[in-house]
Amino acid sequence: MRRVFQLFAGLQSFAVITAAYVICHGLTAWVVTPVQGLFLPEVTVFASLVYLPHGVRVLAVWLLGWRAVLPLAAGAFLSELIFTDAGVRQVMESVLLQSIAVSAVSAFAAFEIARMFGWNLYAGQQRRIAWTSLLAVGALASLINSSGQSVVFSGLIFPGDQLPVMAVYAAGDLIGLAVCMLALTLIFRWIRLAGKRRCRQE
Repeated sequence: MRRVFQLFAGLQSFAVITAAYVICHGLTAWVVTPVQGLFLPEVTVFASLVYLPHGVRVLAVWLLGWRAVLPLAAGAFLSELIFTDAGVRQVMESVLLQSIAVSAVSAFAAFEIARMFGWNLYAGQQRRIAWTSLLAVGALASLINSSGQSVVFSGLIFPGDQLPVMAVYAAGDLIGLAVCMLALTLIFRWIRLAGKRRCRQE
């Protein structure tokens, strides 16, 4: 029975992470990408200046460690199917799975590198949530992701555009993480305030 509950909890976590990734990717695709495309059309095909799913990557790995990698990959794959234009997807088809693998592993790699240097940031290791530390490991994950993506897409990006694409990847991941962390902070604060109000009423 215990194994059944563990399996159910695992499936639930998988579904939540995948859904959160797809929703955040959708917000990026429908809100950020059209605006960015007006100013940076060559770069926008490959990277977004505010990539919200990076926040999902970092927070999911923070909570679940290596177990977050597969649902993140599933979320990225579904997001590409749902939100990427068929023409763009066809151009990137040869490297799409490699790109998804890099993005799914980047946050876990960053947490593990930090842990190798004695900086264990996984959830439950500290009494308080160290937001600045999470932002730092998110920045490292962003560098790993942007470097990996620039290698994956090297055959598709013009040499003159490689540095701007890499810079936009890094900036977009970091800004996306900051936005997700701000949203999470506001949600926690709202929950805390709601709890206090309830206590006063009782």
